Formats: sequence, C-alpha cells, structure tokens
Amino acid sequence: MDRQVEVVVGGHAVARVAGAVVVVAHRGRGRVTQDSVAVRALESLAELVREATEHEPKGPGALVARQATRWLMKHAEQISPGEPVDFGILSTAENGGVAIFLHGAVTAVLAGADSIDRYRGGDAAFTVDRVAGVPARAVALFVDDAKGRVPEIPVQRGIGRLVEGIAQAGGAIVWSDEVPTRALPVLPRTGTHRHDDEERLPTARIDHDPPQRREPQPDNETQASIGTHDPHQAQTQVSGTHPAPPPDPDLQRRLEATAKATALTVKVMGFKCARAHPSDPRAAFCTVCGMPVDQTQPLIEVVRPPLGMLILDDGMTYVLAADAVIGRDPEHSEAAQRGLVPLRVEDSSGGMSRAHAEIHLLNWDVTVVDRGSTNGTRTRLPGYRDWIRLAPNQSMVLVPGAEVMLGNRVLRFEHAAPPPFGR
Repeated sequence: MDRQVEVVVGGHAVARVAGAVVVVAHRGRGRVTQDSVAVRALESLAELVREATEHEPKGPGALVARQATRWLMKHAEQISPGEPVDFGILSTAENGGVAIFLHGAVTAVLAGADSIDRYRGGDAAFTVDRVAGVPARAVALFVDDAKGRVPEIPVQRGIGRLVEGIAQAGGAIVWSDEVPTRALPVLPRTGTHRHDDEERLPTARIDHDPPQRREPQPDNETQASIGTHDPHQAQTQVSGTHPAPPPDPDLQRRLEATAKATALTVKVMGFKCARAHPSDPRAAFCTVCGMPVDQTQPLIEVVRPPLGMLILDDGMTYVLAADAVIGRDPEHSEAAQRGLVPLRVEDSSGGMSRAHAEIHLLNWDVTVVDRGSTNGTRTRLPGYRDWIRLAPNQSMVLVPGAEVMLGNRVLRFEHAAPPPFGR
C-alpha cells in the first residue's frame, strides 16, 4: 500500500509501518501519551506487522490476520489487563487487494466511485478478517465515537502524508491513487525514545516528495492451474489456488450479527489461570495467555472463549467462537436457519456441496460432521499422508494441525495461541 496516507483529527493512535496502517483506540483519560495503553499496543502491533511483512513481502495480509488473532489471545491482556484493545489494520493482500482486520469499535470504510462499503469491528463476534479489491477512491480506518459513528471520507484529499511512524489522530485515509506534488524540503523527524536500548517508531512527519506507486504483481503460484492430479493425495497448499471471493457487505453484516448473537455465551465447566482466563481443565497451560493452570483447583462454570481457528489454504482465517456450517452457499441452508454461522468457501472444482459440513463446539472440543455431502468430507491428522473419509452424520474431534478437505479446498485447525500454549 505505497499510497498517500492522510490522518484525520482525533485523540487516538495511528501508525504507518512497512506500508501498512494500524489504528488503536485510546480509552484512557486525557491526551494519548507515550505511556498510554493505546501507544504500547500500537508499538506491539506495529512490530507484528513489520515481522509479517518480512516473511510475506508480496502480500502479508493473511499472515497479519493470523498473528493479530494470536496477539489478541496472548498479548492484549498483558498490555491492557481487564480492558479490551480496539484496533484495525490495513495491509496488502496476497492478490494485491486490501486486507482488513478489525477488533472492537473500529470501522473500515471503502469509498468506490459510486458506493460506500463499511465493515464494523463492533458488529463482529470477535474479529473482522476480510479481503477487498482496492476501491476507486480510498479506504479508511476510523475509531467509532461513543454512539458508534465514524466520519465520512472527504471528497477531496488533504496535503498531509504519514510516511512512517506514529501520530495522534482519529483515523487514517489511504487514497487509492497518487497525485504529483512539488518537491519541497523534508521536515525533520521528531520524537523521543522511552529506552536507550529500544528503538521506537518516529513520530509523524510530512513528506512532500511522494513515493512512486508500485502496481501489484500477480503471484505465479496463485495463477497455477489445478491440473488433473488427484487432490486427495495432494499436499496442503499454503498460498492456495482459489482466492477468496469478493466480500458481500450486506451478507457479511448478517453473518456477523448471527455470530455475535450466538458466540461467547456458552458456559462450560473449567479452570481459570492466574490471570482469570477461562481454560480447558485438560490443558496444563492457559489457551488464552499461556500461563500455567493450577490443576488442583475445583472446577467452576466459566464462559467459554474461542476454541481456535480454521485456516483456509489461501490464508483466510475463521475464529471458532460458535457452531458453523461450511459450504459453497451455506447462508440459505437449514443449518443456518438453526443458528449456525454460515462460512462460505469458493470451490471451482464442483466438488463442494452448498452446505457441506458442520463445525460444532462441544464443551472444549472442536468437531467436524459431514452432513451427507455428495463428494464427502475427508480429514487428515498431523504427520499423516493419507486422507480418511468421514461417515455421514458422524462427528470427529479435531486436534491442532488436523486438516479437513471439502471439495478441492483444505482447512487446517489450530489453536489461537501458538504452541506450546493450548496443547
């Protein structure tokens, strides 16, 4: 996203790092400072984005989403004990589009030539993880006000340009095209370091010499054809051959409303770690923060947290906070009518049913059930080569690293906290 980034007036924290834009809401009293929770969270997320970009320079969006989900489960509580961290990240997707990741009261606004689309983090059960095409005019991240409102993207762009670093602002606008500007002297950087041995991001500066726009180059791997090989003997694709479909804003609002209504309301028997996170009583470590769990404490009723995530072969992730139905057109299925969250997956092979399989969260376990699909559902345990076809309507418990094949698409189940946490 090598484009003009213009900040808007406000009292929150915004950063541009490695071409991505990060916005964190400031919920403390007074002005945001270097010691504010928002700034500490912003610096931690900025480092996450930088590392993801180093690993996936062509399109870090999917990796940013996975790492941000793990950050929420492990680090957010350490930075802001007892209080949620609301934030949003805009980065480059693998296909050259815009990867959007939201948590809490932050909204992404996509301004096309004749339309405005909004993705609201506050409407999601846990996070919003979407990939969209680059809009004709701009894409913006705004922190919601107390009534859930966000500013409108102005008709004309301003002269400000956040090149790299941190600024106090209410949000940021990434304009989709560049305009030539006169070459003027660059204003000097300003900023302070909190520790002599720890390098911090510079504060915002204005650079009147805009960087040249780089057109996204197609990834040869994602353009490769499926061929005639048997997918049941294929290795799991990391980058994927079937990019996620363009998002339908109206559909996504309905799906997120369904998830919000059904998620995070299930109570189960469990333990609590030293930080009071609910935890699986069979696990030695907390699946949220990784702290050891006292196995001698009595079982109590706790609200079950998300049990992990499904990672699709194109890098898209689905947080498992509620029962779900997966297929090529699951939103109109009988399972969706029963309240399961519909997860739509594109499959050009023709081997996926409209409502192919269901994911159920039973106590602390994640199970998969084939609902009589035409071509069946196959699973593969970590470390094994062969796929096993599930009997219709019989559930199988998924372990971390297990893979599920629906049609020609593969999903992998992982805990949100990285190993050894959650094992």
